[in-house]
Amino acid sequence: MTALASPPVPPPVETRRPRSGWRAAAGFGIGVLLLFALAPAILGDFRLSLLAKYLCLAIIAVGIGLAWGRGGMLTLGQGVFFGLGGYAMAMHLKLADAGPGNLPDFMQLYGQLDTLPWWWRPFANPVFALIATVALPMLVALLLGLLIFRRRVRGAYFAILSQALAAAMAIFLIGQQGTTGGTNGLTDIQGFFGYDLNDPVNRRMIYFIVAGALLLMLAVAWQLMRSRYGELLVAVRDAEERVRFLGYDPANVKLVAYVVAAGMAGLAGALFVPAVGIISPALVGVVPSIEFVVGVAVGGRASLVGPAVGAVAVAWARTALSERVPSAWIYFEGLLFILPIVFLPGGLASLFRYIRRSRS
Repeated sequence: MTALASPPVPPPVETRRPRSGWRAAAGFGIGVLLLFALAPAILGDFRLSLLAKYLCLAIIAVGIGLAWGRGGMLTLGQGVFFGLGGYAMAMHLKLADAGPGNLPDFMQLYGQLDTLPWWWRPFANPVFALIATVALPMLVALLLGLLIFRRRVRGAYFAILSQALAAAMAIFLIGQQGTTGGTNGLTDIQGFFGYDLNDPVNRRMIYFIVAGALLLMLAVAWQLMRSRYGELLVAVRDAEERVRFLGYDPANVKLVAYVVAAGMAGLAGALFVPAVGIISPALVGVVPSIEFVVGVAVGGRASLVGPAVGAVAVAWARTALSERVPSAWIYFEGLLFILPIVFLPGGLASLFRYIRRSRS
């Protein structure tokens, strides 16, 4: 009798990872080509500035994709961390525009203060301000996460709580007119670390900085997703009690993703200020936080690039529709969220997979 042939042995894990690495490197190269070569070549200064704004929103979306898509945490309060990073950067830039020893223009306009508030003074230091744009949101997220995840708050309760925090922050900023600009926020920012933001060349420089930051955050998210921690984060999302039974603390796993997503949102807020020239409570409240999530859902929250693409697509559609149908664009934006959920649950990132399945 002849022995049965043994089934082919699958290649070891080590031989599969380089293929994934090459695919990621190719995608990264395409992103560099699109953002650093194609977009500046075909877009004018105004449209390029708009794209810089969209890319800031894409950075937030990358963090939401990590926390929500991989960790199952529906973060409806990213406006809090976006606002912390944005206000930290805007405070430094307003102090730099005012000059040493002078009050920012809005403080002089409202006439409520004679001296600079003590908590404004550290932001005159550029190093402190740069660190605070990311460290402050991460610190707040760490404190909130310890309170929330240790008490095993999750699901809809976590989403509602995070949304309430965004609403509370917007109300707080509006009430502090003399120190935060109130409803108007911090506006008319003229310079960025010595560079005049009215110069088109410097505005292009801001675009390249934002594009580079987006690619860097995508690389960070990719590394986290493919690591052992990324696998553990997915396990916590799908079977939290089993992970706890195996000896891991799901609260710590969630906390890392939540803090990283907050840092990305803070970085996006810091870059949004020189890109747009304003930060206000209208950009950090409940509605913007929901719009961040809408972009992620449209792009595909379970993928790496999908959330960034979805955020840019939704922001571009909002601008285009508001220019053409200003009285009804908000309804079209609602359709952009409903249609993918109904007909394409995996978002735009799953479109190619559905096309391949239909052809086979």
